[in-house]
Amino acid sequence: MPKGVQVVRPGGPEVMSYTDVEVRRPGEGEVLVDVSVAGVNFIDIYYRTGSYPVDVPFTNGVEGAGVVAEVGPDVTEFAVGDRVAWTMTLGSYAEQVVVPTAHAVKVPDDVELADAAAALLQGMTAHYLLHSVYAVQPGDAVLIHAAAGGTGGMLTQWARHLGATVYATTSPEKRQEALDLGATEVFGYDDFVDRVREATGGEGVAVVYDGVGRATFDGSLQSLRTRGTLALFGASSGPVDPVDPQRLNAAGSVYLTRPMLKHFIATREELDQRAADLFAAIAAGHLRVRIGKRYPLAEAAQAHIDLASRRTTGKLLLEP
Repeated sequence: MPKGVQVVRPGGPEVMSYTDVEVRRPGEGEVLVDVSVAGVNFIDIYYRTGSYPVDVPFTNGVEGAGVVAEVGPDVTEFAVGDRVAWTMTLGSYAEQVVVPTAHAVKVPDDVELADAAAALLQGMTAHYLLHSVYAVQPGDAVLIHAAAGGTGGMLTQWARHLGATVYATTSPEKRQEALDLGATEVFGYDDFVDRVREATGGEGVAVVYDGVGRATFDGSLQSLRTRGTLALFGASSGPVDPVDPQRLNAAGSVYLTRPMLKHFIATREELDQRAADLFAAIAAGHLRVRIGKRYPLAEAAQAHIDLASRRTTGKLLLEP
């Protein structure tokens, strides 16, 4: 029986157990994959803690890459031996996982499986934020929080490639990392509002990409230009308190959105396009995939502890 990491009840990292897991055969519209590597993401913590409720016990992890071992009875777009990556498929912290074909994409030969697993969720998140939530244009001033993290690093590199002036926030020890990724200026979390206003001549930025949440939300609103956009796509510091819509008016008729990846890869065409753009950017060298640390699958709890500390840089991976 394959091994996996199960969450036995909502709670801290200690509720995850490395154990035998039952993996069924693939049905219609599904493939069974031998997992080569699984990505570690904040959404996994949300599932583990119960912030995103799911029946327990369950196998954690929503992202990975590997090789197709078996296809469902009606599957024609994938074959045994195909290199694939996937996201939004719970159960990926395991040696094998059944993946809906609607969530899987083929990995080109010029992209490593580890890079595909490290980049898919965060890279497609960066793609929809930069192209669909607010379409960044050359010359735009943007603010990216946690710019040296996984998604923040993807956003920083890609926004710079699109011609934006990137202002970033990081902890002091990650400042150089953000600069290396393409940030024009890097600020601390305590004074970023004043620094952004100063850097933009008082105007503010066109968009703030905020995956931090409670600790940065108020400052993010204050950093926007008139009719700017605040894309709150995560809450690593905790959920934001309820917001009076009048605050959006007072901030300059700004826009507030709380997007989620699954709504931006809802069709096969959209998933394929975002993945193709991402893999092409990696292959061309426009995006550097930063793998911060690799852990044995049995050490998933430590990976969660490290990720939640916000002291990590790059992507954390689990290897069966």
